[in-house]
Amino acid sequence: MSYTELKEQVYQANLAIVEADLVKLTWGNVSGVDRFKGVMAIKPSGVPYDEMKPDDIVILSLEDGSVIEGTCRPSSDTPTHLYLCQQFESIGGIVHTHSTCATAFAQALKPIPCFGTTHADNFYGTIPVTRELTPDEINTDYELNTGKVIVETFTEKQLNPGDISGVLVASHAPFAWGSTIDKAVENAIVLEFSAQIALMSLALNPTLTSIPQVLLDKHYLRKHGAKAYYGQPK
Repeated sequence: MSYTELKEQVYQANLAIVEADLVKLTWGNVSGVDRFKGVMAIKPSGVPYDEMKPDDIVILSLEDGSVIEGTCRPSSDTPTHLYLCQQFESIGGIVHTHSTCATAFAQALKPIPCFGTTHADNFYGTIPVTRELTPDEINTDYELNTGKVIVETFTEKQLNPGDISGVLVASHAPFAWGSTIDKAVENAIVLEFSAQIALMSLALNPTLTSIPQVLLDKHYLRKHGAKAYYGQPK
């Protein structure tokens, strides 16, 4: 893929999260990876979406984050995106938003439980919340440490980032990812919708427990398992 193609894809994905109502003002960003070229493309920092152009997307080295192409300053969340791409090799794109309901769960320091099949179609169980960062982690390399605490959460909970393709950063907001840029956007949309219906479900039934494992298995694996049969053959 050429840099022009990658920038166009990341540009369109950034517009898509605005259209999906996941973003207020400039509070969100999408990145995309070309592992063959060893680069990551990401939204420029603080540029309004209605003013942004494809050429504003910044191309960075996936190895060290140095700017390869672009005159704009990359997103302030770049170190988080970069670290996740380095540690989770299946990632092709990352979406970070401050979408309303998912951010509410993050601020409440609560994971998003899997109560039903809508959630189970995309996420193989509870969407976790990280621990809170320490003062030292906040004051030194904050964005990098945000990436590190996400990876720490998946390591300690023994979660597969391919099965649980999103996370809530404590007191902050959600990140979602996918094997492609478009899939990352889709997962960000489903993550927010899962948070919305989880809140509504808890309001109706505060003692609600998670979906039965057998139903979780059926819905997730029929779309994503080795014997998946949802949709058309590829």
